[in-house]
Amino acid sequence: MNLPALPVGRLVDPGRRAVNEVLSLATITRAGLLRRESPLRAVGAATSVARYGTLGGAGAAAAARDPDRVGLIDERGELTFAELDRRSGAVANGLIARGVKPGEGVAILARNHRGFLDATFGAAKCGARLVLLNTDFAGPQIREVCEREGARALICDEEYTPLLEGFEPALGRWRSWADSPGEDTLEHLIESAGGAAPPSPSSKASLVILTSGTTGTPKGAQRDEPHSLVPLAALFSKVPFRAHESTVIPAPLFHSLGFAHLLAAQALGSTVVLRRRFDPEALLDDISGHRASAAILVPVMLRRVLALGREAIDARELTSLRIIFLAGSQLGAELCLRATEAFGPVIYNLYGSTEVAYVTIATPEDLRVAPDCVGRPPRGVVVRLLDPDGKEVPAGDVGRIFVSNGFAFEGYTGGGGKEVIDGLMSTGDVGHLDAGGRLYIDGRDDDMIVSGAENVFPAEVEEELGRHPGIADAAVVGVPDEQWGQRLAAFVVPVAGVRLTPEEVQEHVGAHLARFKVPRDVHIVDDLPRNATGKILKRELTAP
Repeated sequence: MNLPALPVGRLVDPGRRAVNEVLSLATITRAGLLRRESPLRAVGAATSVARYGTLGGAGAAAAARDPDRVGLIDERGELTFAELDRRSGAVANGLIARGVKPGEGVAILARNHRGFLDATFGAAKCGARLVLLNTDFAGPQIREVCEREGARALICDEEYTPLLEGFEPALGRWRSWADSPGEDTLEHLIESAGGAAPPSPSSKASLVILTSGTTGTPKGAQRDEPHSLVPLAALFSKVPFRAHESTVIPAPLFHSLGFAHLLAAQALGSTVVLRRRFDPEALLDDISGHRASAAILVPVMLRRVLALGREAIDARELTSLRIIFLAGSQLGAELCLRATEAFGPVIYNLYGSTEVAYVTIATPEDLRVAPDCVGRPPRGVVVRLLDPDGKEVPAGDVGRIFVSNGFAFEGYTGGGGKEVIDGLMSTGDVGHLDAGGRLYIDGRDDDMIVSGAENVFPAEVEEELGRHPGIADAAVVGVPDEQWGQRLAAFVVPVAGVRLTPEEVQEHVGAHLARFKVPRDVHIVDDLPRNATGKILKRELTAP
């Protein structure tokens, strides 16, 4: 049944918003989030969420519904939902004993493993303000963000302790993954804090997700407790996640992509498979060994899997895999087509941002028709493309992307925010819509290069470079030019064993795009600088 897409947020009246909630209820029921079960378990789950809120109660609700089901598999083994709930409760008791109060900042710097869940859901049960730190941060960035966000406690993996010499948050610091025992480890805190359920906090937890920081210092985007079914149903309406399956999450949990799917898996009672570091062969082994139905990746991870070759992929039993879910950076047509050929029609591509959350999701059906699109808005989302004067542009024309989904942030924690027009928030990108309502991203609205009075968006040139069989990766930036104002510079990573010349690269672009889009500078490099979510750090390419 095709259900109507109704916008939510400031653009609609309460009556239509209520209809959206009803339609969302039907969607999450089909996914298995609502299912026939013991009334006692259902009440236990509802009580957990009422007691600790959505963030703090997610694990407790999963434990109430599926206590003996394996909730997590990592490099140290398996944990059931009941064990995960007990561990996070003990962490909460320990943090409360050390003085953590509702609303106070607890910073978490952990890779993908049980310690991330212990720390995050334990702090959430305290009603804390969770600050998820990027695992690629250097010491000065960790300190700067912790101080800016008012972190009173820090939970971090042992590997980061050398970066924190002399930095002691007011309420303490704990090691979330440690190779040596000690009183400063989460394991010790869990063992010593006792198994009693922590008290209900006076206010529910909030979450600070940091922006990628590709153009400067990462900013904090705070999200409070969601009070709607629509965000979760938006995902389930486009992607066939189902209850009691297994999901492999190599995408960083500190990023909204990984964290959202961790919450979704807990809501569905599905097993999450984690490793501290991404390894493409280990990913295939995990999908095969755990009969996973879904893998959550950023595009650069998918590229590394495909680089293993078809023989390595075909050697694994991957028939259980129904979903490869991608977000975090641009997928592109070339990578999409290669992945579909290797894995079949299982690619789902989300477009969104830290500030606005989700905007569109491309399904395999969308990508079959238009492999370079980012799909269409799910139910409850309004997308409009506006010109510089704030007027909507017709289909096919490029405009700035504005969105309303009822889930956008209220502003950066350090002050400021995104532009808002008529209740819709800017994503910071420009794009266009086709006749079928599918969205395409043409570039950042501040990324346009003006060279000799011609406007060029790097994404188009990068996409064309990606079609060259000898190019493994590429980035295009604008650099100053005395004659033209700016000129295009391409940074190109050749496929292993391939010798490329700048002239070959320029000839390839010139054969497919307008002359003014041919990079005047071509740099052949070994790799491109990326952050933990796969976004290219273009500022490092042009740094002196």
